Amino acid sequence: MNGNDFDAPRVALLAKIAAIAGAGQITRFHEALTHPSFANESRAPDNQRLEFLGDAVLGLCVSEILATTFPTANEGALTRMRAALVNAEALARWARSVDLGAAIALGRGARASGEQEQTNVLADAVEALIAAVYEGLGLDAARALAREVIREPLASAELLDGRDPKSELQERIQARGLPAPVYHVIETRGPAHDPIFVVAVSVNAGELGRGEGKSKRLAERAAARAAIDADSE
Repeated sequence: MNGNDFDAPRVALLAKIAAIAGAGQITRFHEALTHPSFANESRAPDNQRLEFLGDAVLGLCVSEILATTFPTANEGALTRMRAALVNAEALARWARSVDLGAAIALGRGARASGEQEQTNVLADAVEALIAAVYEGLGLDAARALAREVIREPLASAELLDGRDPKSELQERIQARGLPAPVYHVIETRGPAHDPIFVVAVSVNAGELGRGEGKSKRLAERAAARAAIDADSE
């Protein structure tokens, strides 16, 4: 692997994994970070089989974490929370936070088109990495890595009831025979590299609530939560 532009990022990523899951030999570490496009060009094994295993390992670890963290939650709430924590967008968010994309080996065309930052590519690599840690270091190490992957969203108050506030608001509005809520960015504050979005949600041009966040998605969720809280008063 010497001489590739992903060598240095892999060294840094491996150090981060060791800090989270413990030191040890992760035999299939490089395989976990090999996209099929690179495998097709180099005849190296790709990460798809590891991704398949990692999906199951991650599901088990997150299910354990949720069952322990929320001992009174019912099956439906736990299922919704797990889906929110392990979907491709959530996994890719963690991958970006550790610069995982730079460590992925892609074919020349895939890298030129920026596929190392695509959500599905990053999510697959996260699952493959969890499988490689599971095989190399054991289930406890995989649990530690899974806990780190979901740490930030798990701490979010939006996940505590297992419901997406945008979905809940839409259900409430539609139950009254009204059109779906519409979300608008009404203000952007802060520097370009770290903006804060302010979003308003409305129905039939009537504003129901406002929220803010570091992304449009988070601001929309906050606006929906504000509208639900106002409707419940």
